Amino acid sequence: MSAILYDTLGPIGRRRVAIGSAVAIAGLAVAGGLAVIRLVDAGQFQWQKWSPILNPADAQFATLWRFLAGGALHTLEAAAFAMAFSLAIGTVLASARVVAKPWYRWLLVSVIELLRGVPVVMAIFFASRVLPQVGLDLSLVWYLVIGLTAYNSVVIAEIIRAGVQALPRGQTEAAYAIGLTRGATLRLVLLPQAFRIMLPALIGQLVVVLKDTSLGAFIGYEELLRRGNIGVQNLHNPIQLYLLIAGLFIAMNLAVSRFATVVERRTSGDRRRLGGDVEAEVVAVEGQSAAAVGA
Repeated sequence: MSAILYDTLGPIGRRRVAIGSAVAIAGLAVAGGLAVIRLVDAGQFQWQKWSPILNPADAQFATLWRFLAGGALHTLEAAAFAMAFSLAIGTVLASARVVAKPWYRWLLVSVIELLRGVPVVMAIFFASRVLPQVGLDLSLVWYLVIGLTAYNSVVIAEIIRAGVQALPRGQTEAAYAIGLTRGATLRLVLLPQAFRIMLPALIGQLVVVLKDTSLGAFIGYEELLRRGNIGVQNLHNPIQLYLLIAGLFIAMNLAVSRFATVVERRTSGDRRRLGGDVEAEVVAVEGQSAAAVGA
């Protein structure tokens, strides 16, 4: 496959790549060294700045970690609701757009393109500022979930639709050959395969949902970033706390990716069995048709 995408490098090309890589690594090492020197000069490696984070004997250690743990739970709560609603609504929108008639497809496309073009932070602000004005008073977590869902559901819808369109046309024809309706074909044959082939893009979008929960800090929702800001105001160690928060977000994102991968592996067997059943029925139908023609 690599030979198709690009030509194999010769001795001169490999030498140039090696030199370029060495120069880049050296440049990064120098930049990192200068950054460490500046941080040392600024006193950022003093133990009292790291003690509330790393030292269990510190008087503020337990309080800080309980405070941040509460923020992490709020982040996961908002992310879980937003992911579930985005996947559900996105799947419905993708299915509706695939089977939509031309006379009303334009409405679905208009809604999808409108929400795709709106920045997610604007969607969150709109939900938190406009909805109370029309009498819909909710807790801050729901304004965050509504804003995230409005944006990410249409993105997921387009991902799923792209997966359906990428499938061979023979999949649809085979399903029709065994008597499945358009809705059953979409539900039983096309959507499971679309989810499987677009899983990397879906995982990436779910990670985006988790990261975007940090925008809840701008409407006062005390998720992880908001509580980190409060901690910085009290402990006056922004670099240390923001590094910790970044590490926590990375850990949660890796956990989401790992969970999605495990789910995909467990469901892939069922999908293979479904595909085998469909193929077997298609072969049976073709055999019956051939027998009828021969008779």
